[in-house]
Amino acid sequence: MFTENEVVLMLEIKQIEEAVIELKKDFVKNEAKFMEINDHDFLSLVLLSPAVGLALGNESVSLFEELALNKKARKLSFGGYFWKKDPVVIAMGHLIRNYRNWEEKFFTLLRLVMNEVLELDSMVFEETSDEKITPNSFRREVLKAPYGFVRFISSFFCKDDDDLINAEQRNLAPKDFDAVVDIGNKLNLDKVPIFRHFCETYHMK
Repeated sequence: MFTENEVVLMLEIKQIEEAVIELKKDFVKNEAKFMEINDHDFLSLVLLSPAVGLALGNESVSLFEELALNKKARKLSFGGYFWKKDPVVIAMGHLIRNYRNWEEKFFTLLRLVMNEVLELDSMVFEETSDEKITPNSFRREVLKAPYGFVRFISSFFCKDDDDLINAEQRNLAPKDFDAVVDIGNKLNLDKVPIFRHFCETYHMK
C-alpha cells in the first residue's frame, strides 16, 4: 500500500502533476461540484480507483469493503485526517456513485503514472513457466520484482501489504476474480508475468 510520502514523490514528476491537475478540474466540474481537494489527495483518489473497481465487482460496496477503502484513503491523504473529514474519502463517495463514467479516464492517468514512475513499457521481467505457480514460487518472484511494481500491485489489489505474499490465504468469489483480471488488463498489467502469476494464486470460493 502506498504511503503519503510516496504520493508526494509521484507528484514531483511534471507529467504526472500536469495530468492530475487536468483530470481534477474535469472531476470537480462534472462530478464533485464545488468540492475542494488538493492535487495530492486527488492523485490518492486515482491510485485508489482499482480498489474501488474491485469493491464494485458485484455492483455494490459492502460495509466491510467501504471500511477497507476508507482505511486506504486515510493512509494516502495529505497530512492525515484521523479526527476530521477526509477529502479523499469524500471524493471516493462521488467516484463510487459514478465509477463507470470515470474508470477509463482514471485508468488512463494510472497508466501514465506507472510508466513515469516505473518506465513500465521498458521494464524487463524474468519469464517463468505459467504451468505451475505455487505460493513459494510466487513469493520468490515478488522478492525479485522491482519495489515500485510490487507497491502498485499491492495497492491496487490487496487490503494490506502482507496480503501479496500470503498466497495460501487469497480467496475470491468468481465475480471479484473477474474484476481483478479485468482491471489488470485495462492497466496493461496482463503483459507482466508476475501479475498473471498473482492471478493464478487466487482460490475461488
